[in-house]
Amino acid sequence: MSEEQAASARVAFLGLGVMGYPMAGHLARAGHQVTVYNRTAAKAQAWTAEYGGRAAATPREAAQDADFVFACVGNDDDLRSVALGEQGALAGMRADAVFVDHTTASAEVARELYAAACAKGLHFVDAPVSGGQAGAVNGVLTVMCGGDAAPFDAMKPVALAYSRAVTRVGESGAGQLAKMVNQVCIAGLLQGLSEAIAFGQRAGLDMKQVLDVISKGAAQSWQMENRGHTMVDGQFDFGFAVDWMRKDLGLVLDEARRNGARLPVTALVDQFYADVQNLGGGRWDTSSLIKRLK
Repeated sequence: MSEEQAASARVAFLGLGVMGYPMAGHLARAGHQVTVYNRTAAKAQAWTAEYGGRAAATPREAAQDADFVFACVGNDDDLRSVALGEQGALAGMRADAVFVDHTTASAEVARELYAAACAKGLHFVDAPVSGGQAGAVNGVLTVMCGGDAAPFDAMKPVALAYSRAVTRVGESGAGQLAKMVNQVCIAGLLQGLSEAIAFGQRAGLDMKQVLDVISKGAAQSWQMENRGHTMVDGQFDFGFAVDWMRKDLGLVLDEARRNGARLPVTALVDQFYADVQNLGGGRWDTSSLIKRLK
């Protein structure tokens, strides 16, 4: 099984939201045998109508006989609900199968489920993703993983069906911690970009032209390249929602309280996102930080 071409595997995918639905679709297109589960069964039926495969009534049923069980749900509690308990995936997985969690969740729940999986003779890899809905649709996500090396090596060729990079960054929980680092970087970048654009507009500059110029130099970033012009135009109806970013930054700040990290800018930007929510922008793209400066 090479990184470029994984052999056909029996996989389950739990959670068919804006990320999970296309990710599971890429697995089916890559030739894997896919069984899906979604809390709202109609979504699972719609997926099988589009991609084939099978819909299961419970996570346990979906996980039976699977080599890999992938999950992409909302938060820690959602993850526990699909993984644990009598109808959870861990109860139905065969020995030595691998549970791969793509949820952005806490490092604490990752370690908890790693221990639960090991107790059953199973494997658990925390594997949050970066790249947003567009990355999932286009199959170019970046996946940062924590867990044991052998199950990571086994799942990587399969996960490359929807990813451009799948990297193990450490032991259990390290994937979630790396995703927190990612979100800290994005929050700071977007606040700086918001202030820069608002400043330039007040100064009377053609900000689309200015962004094109400075994106060729040291100020360049993915956010500038992909969100700068839409921020100038006041378009925020796409991409990663403010509500999701606040959930993620809450995880970051909780972890910082545990490990003693000082995150003054991140805490401030989290409050700025609360301001955007109060403006009615909970579902706006995270680049809508600029709205509070207008």
